Amino acid sequence: MNIDYSGQRVKMVDGQVRTTDVTDLAILDALLEIPREEFVPEKSRALAYTDEDIELKRAPGQAGRFLMESSPFAKLLQLAEIGKSDVVLDIGCATGYSAAVLSRLSGQVIALESDPELAKHAAETLGTLGCDNVAVVEGNLRDGYPAEAPYDVIVIEGAVSSVPETLVDQIKEGGRLVAVEGYGNAGKARVYLKTGGKVTGRYAFNAAIKPLPGFEIARGFEF
Repeated sequence: MNIDYSGQRVKMVDGQVRTTDVTDLAILDALLEIPREEFVPEKSRALAYTDEDIELKRAPGQAGRFLMESSPFAKLLQLAEIGKSDVVLDIGCATGYSAAVLSRLSGQVIALESDPELAKHAAETLGTLGCDNVAVVEGNLRDGYPAEAPYDVIVIEGAVSSVPETLVDQIKEGGRLVAVEGYGNAGKARVYLKTGGKVTGRYAFNAAIKPLPGFEIARGFEF
């Protein structure tokens, strides 16, 4: 079956992203450029541009890993106000789609993944696509990646109960962290800003996205 993925990308951006108040042209261009289908399992490629989260992997007895649907993903990136020189920590990059999009928006991306199989897929696909400013690293997602901290932007690629202080501590002065806190219909996107050495957060929009395993019972940052 021949699928016009390029046409589907246009429909995704026009029908799912622009209609939810995403106006940042750099984000829209990146979404139009990056082939989302390359980052999902072969059996799911025909669904790559549907308006839903796509399961990437599920091991017996473990929580599944998902590719976030395009609208909340794009809205989180817009909330982060990413600049071309920013260094970004992408937490839970999975197969690497989020890191590929971020590579077009920023100066450097550290793509953190805890699952070795997903990290391998991410590194291979990102390399094939020429995302040379992305480094895929393996590690515990809650710990972040302090070796390259602090970061201008931190993006958490899935819903968490709350943002751990370990990640808040890795925000650079003037930096931002964006995440969805809470699960299902209780999910709320928030942005945390570090100014004058202090971190404050604010609510941005409601978002129901799939959980990112490992954050379910975290005691988060309070301000």
